[in-house]
Parts: sequence; structure tokens; C-alpha cells
Amino acid sequence: MVPASDRATDPAKTSVWLAEGPGRDRGRRSGQPDGLGRDKIIEASVRLLDEHGAPSFSMRKLAAELDVTAMSLYWYVETKDDLLELALDSVFTGLLPPGPHDPADWRDRLRDLARTYRTLLVRHPWVSGLIGTYLNIGPQSLLFSRAVQDVVRDTGLSPQARMGGTAAVFQFVYGFGTIEGHFVQRCAAAGLSQDEYFRRAMGTIDERPELSREFEQATELMEARGGGTVEEMRERDFAVALDLLVAGIEAMVARQDSGDGS
Repeated sequence: MVPASDRATDPAKTSVWLAEGPGRDRGRRSGQPDGLGRDKIIEASVRLLDEHGAPSFSMRKLAAELDVTAMSLYWYVETKDDLLELALDSVFTGLLPPGPHDPADWRDRLRDLARTYRTLLVRHPWVSGLIGTYLNIGPQSLLFSRAVQDVVRDTGLSPQARMGGTAAVFQFVYGFGTIEGHFVQRCAAAGLSQDEYFRRAMGTIDERPELSREFEQATELMEARGGGTVEEMRERDFAVALDLLVAGIEAMVARQDSGDGS
């Protein structure tokens, strides 16, 4: 158990999940607002983070959202960092499909987990900035992590290669989903659809000869990849990238089985 004072002075120990009673309210005391609880606070935090992002998140704004005093929040969480970590874990809830998994279909399972992770990063753009900032060892995050470990094990990769295989797939998804989430946010802030924003940007480039020449090859590639909308083009790119990663895993497993590598 790590007290708040230690978490403040030693970032390596910082995790609400290592503190005493991370998933338990302390109970209502005299003067506490009716209906206020940790779950309600976390839900409101996620809502504010989705709307405004992590940099502008504050206990004062959260208190205003809940129509309570800022001090009343500290009866349920000790620090803002603790609350951000709780919010981060909460958005991993329900990511896994129910029921047992067939080890033989690891390719489909890997694709499903990758798509799910991408959706999470796009739906909650603030998540990518918090992953790595916190230990991310909450119960929901760990369920997702175990599912990833299970499917990578079922690929047949050697133990020495599994972490690299995990990184290849899910760090790719992290980067893809983070960039996509930022683009979606930018379009929304500009009051434009993704297609409108894209057309305006490309139209501006076409009007600048020095830029148009630089983007000539990129334009040809974009036309070749197909898709009538930004979303369709992005889906095609994501599917192709995942197919390449799956093929790479299959090739490495085949090398292992033939004794040519590990």
C-alpha cells in the first residue's frame, strides 16, 4: 500500500491501485452531497475529458459539473492524478467479447482486439496521453492486457518474440488511433466533417505549385488506395496494415518451426 505522500514524492510508486482501498468509497459523512459517489465522479470525469481533454481538466471544473464543492470530491479521491487513473481504467470496461476463445482463430482475435483498441483511442483522445503516464494496472486495463497476452501466446511466437510481436501490433494501433483521434478532434473544432476538412486542406495544397509538386506522389497513392471518404480510406489502410503484421507473425512462426530463427 502506498500512501498519498509517497505517491507525490516518488512517481515510480504512483498508482491509485497500489493505495489502500482503491475501489471503495469511504462512506458518506455528515455534510456530504446526496447521491455523490466514486462511480458518479468517474463518469463525470470521463465526460469532461471527452469534451475538453486532459490539459484543461481540473477538480474545480469537475465540481462545477457535479454541482458540488471541490473539497467534497476529495472524500472519494485523494488527488487529481488518482482520479485520472480511475477514469483511464474505466474506459477499458466492456472491451472484451464474452465467452471462451478458440486458440485456432488467433488472427481474427488479434484483429478484433486491435480494432477495439483503436476505437477506444479515437472515442477518447485523451487516453493516449495518459497511457504510459500511469502504470495502467487497474482491473479493466489488466483484463484487456491479459487478452492481448493470450492471443499473442496463441500465435505460436516463441516467448522471446512475444513482447516484440505485441509491440508491433499494439504500438502501431496506438499510433494510428492517436493520430486519427487528433484529426477527428481537429475537424470537430473547425466545425467541419472529416471529408470537408480533407477537401479544404487538399484544395489549399493544389493552389500552391511548390506544395503541389511535393504532394504529387502522395496524391497518386491516395487515389490508388480507393475509398470515397476519409473514413473509407482510413479503414482500408488499417486493414492492410493489420494484414501485413499478421503475415509477419506467420512468417516468423514458420521460421521458428523450420529451425531457421527464433
